[in-house]
Amino acid sequence: MAEAFSAHMSPEPSQVGSTILEQVTAMKRRMIRQGTVAIGMLEASLDALWSIDAEVAQHVREQDEQVDTEEVQIEEDCFELMALHQPVAKDFRILAFVLKVNHDIERVADHASSIAKIAMKLSELPVVPKFPTGLRELGERVPAACHALLRAMLDEDTEAARQIVMDDKLIDELDKGSFKELTAKLANKSEEEVAAGLLLFRVGRELERVGDLMKNMAEDVVYLSTGEIVRHAKGS
Repeated sequence: MAEAFSAHMSPEPSQVGSTILEQVTAMKRRMIRQGTVAIGMLEASLDALWSIDAEVAQHVREQDEQVDTEEVQIEEDCFELMALHQPVAKDFRILAFVLKVNHDIERVADHASSIAKIAMKLSELPVVPKFPTGLRELGERVPAACHALLRAMLDEDTEAARQIVMDDKLIDELDKGSFKELTAKLANKSEEEVAAGLLLFRVGRELERVGDLMKNMAEDVVYLSTGEIVRHAKGS
């Protein structure tokens, strides 16, 4: 389980006389720390799922409120910086980037919490689910994409961000494959096995939505680095 899961989030200490660039850069670092926590939650929720560990799952769900609180605080602090300094050019792009990505990070934490809730429900069933191979692969690829995204954010790596956008198609295909595998396995199964299968289908959907969020944030990295909005670009 990632150490980041239990990381403590706190605002950057204010510095008297710091420039607007220093302040917006600190805000970006703070948002990336928030991302590290959310990704840690996702990895922990998957650990809880594979092992059907209700205790770990409950711990993940308890972190969600912390992420919600920090999301609101980051947003308020960004608006305050905008009001006080009226940033332009790159300073403005950084704050716009933080505002957009901050919300998506909170949604990643929400999806992690949902997966943890599913793990808790599975622990209450009298059957041990068989995880589809596609779901297992999703559970590996989506957190890996999350870590790649954080590195792209830190480095403002446009090429890495564009690759994450392209890789989202594979995540979508894995979700579809997992659904087909589950559907085939549920024929003539008991009520409990069908219930477990439906819960696993929901896990696939949660992971696919995290993949979509990674794509959105990667597009925002391209905007941060270049000022180019690629959200509706052909082939993205």
